[in-house]
Amino acid sequence: MTEFAKRGTPLEPDEGAMRELVAKVVDRVVDHILSLPEQPGYVDTTAAIEASKALVERLPTSPTPFEDLLDELFLEHAPQSFTTAGPGYLAYVPGGGLFHSAIADLIADTLNRYTGVLAAAPGFVQLERNVVRWFAEIIGYPASSSGILTSGGSLANLSGIVAARVEKLGDEFLGGIVYVSDQVHHCVSKAARIAGIPRRNLRVLPVDESFRLSPTVVAEAIAKDRGEGHVPFLLVASAGTTNTGAVDPLPELAELAARERLWFHVDAAYGGFFALTDRGREALAGLERADSIVLDPHKGLFLPYGVGALLVRDRGPLERAHSERADYMPPIQEDADLVDPCEVSPELSKPFRGLRVWLPFKLLGVEPFREALDEKLDLAFWIADRLRELPGIEILAEPQLSTLAFAVDRKLGSTAELNRLTRELHELTNGAGRVHLTATRLGERYAIRICVVSFRTHRDRIEACLEDITTALEQVLPSAGVERR
Repeated sequence: MTEFAKRGTPLEPDEGAMRELVAKVVDRVVDHILSLPEQPGYVDTTAAIEASKALVERLPTSPTPFEDLLDELFLEHAPQSFTTAGPGYLAYVPGGGLFHSAIADLIADTLNRYTGVLAAAPGFVQLERNVVRWFAEIIGYPASSSGILTSGGSLANLSGIVAARVEKLGDEFLGGIVYVSDQVHHCVSKAARIAGIPRRNLRVLPVDESFRLSPTVVAEAIAKDRGEGHVPFLLVASAGTTNTGAVDPLPELAELAARERLWFHVDAAYGGFFALTDRGREALAGLERADSIVLDPHKGLFLPYGVGALLVRDRGPLERAHSERADYMPPIQEDADLVDPCEVSPELSKPFRGLRVWLPFKLLGVEPFREALDEKLDLAFWIADRLRELPGIEILAEPQLSTLAFAVDRKLGSTAELNRLTRELHELTNGAGRVHLTATRLGERYAIRICVVSFRTHRDRIEACLEDITTALEQVLPSAGVERR
């Protein structure tokens, strides 16, 4: 072996260099995880956004020491970003950042096997198919169901809508009508547009007082469209909206879709995995009747961002929407028990993302995930009960899963004044630094959201959240007689 080979090359480090690189990363990663409880729950990134303009740089022509790069990542940029993996992150819909999945990504990226077709890595492709089957089992789909893993709910919704469009409308789809609620995630509307459905064909329907889509309202809209010569083809329901965590009445909507011969698609990106729990399964009854379902493991299974799933009751529509052959491809499977991922997905080149689910499930079993989700339900209902007792607070959206929304009580002023006070309450609560809450609009009201999903969030942090809300309320409404707890 030449001295050059012993030393390795820049693109192929030798054994010692590889071990050193990994060891240095492990030290930083472990220290980071151990420090998460002490890291700020809320970080104001306004200054960092402006400062990011100065980070623009030319293509590097010379190497930078690895320690300097780690310092930049862990000491400069990470502290100036939302602490999404921390216990105080109750904003948006948290992604937990499960460590076992990070290990899976290292393994998958190092093995670097191609999982777009079965022939290239049969065992690994089957592991991903097992993950899809596990998801189907969780939500109650039959063994004949199928699905794909995606980068997240946005692309999963896109593939689901494309499958529905191809199955129900074929090539003549410009007249197809889609029905959604005004609480549906915006990626659904975006997916419909990308799938070729004109904006004018999207029916955005009002919800009831619990922010749920009314089957009666949908039925009336369908009847009106049919009467005007339109072609209804897709009904989209939500199983856990982003705004309030609302679960649409799935059994009734499934019945309506079947009666009207519409494809029934459910966006359960946030809420679907609560089906692992008894309470969640009850709240999500009817989910198993959908033609297609979107799930986000990087939400309900606490995985790092970057893995979603689309499940379909029948593999046929998914394959008819995505299958394409080429001479340079290896033989495509004809066996009904086997599947090439590229035949049911828009992706040909894809990462081995299923390992980040497979490894923690196999290593830990499903029970820890079930227990953690049950705990999140407990915490959401607990803080909702405590907030309801605070003078001057109104619960605008009761928790149906692990999300709730509240504001300053409507009895205390005009809408404009209530919104000003609620915004101030929000800013002061986040300003304490222990939790990060986000806001939304519910009708004309400014509402503060609490979304409990992180596996690192426990009772102590929810108690801290309540304390900070109470303290902020004393400043916002000093005359309301808020009693400290």
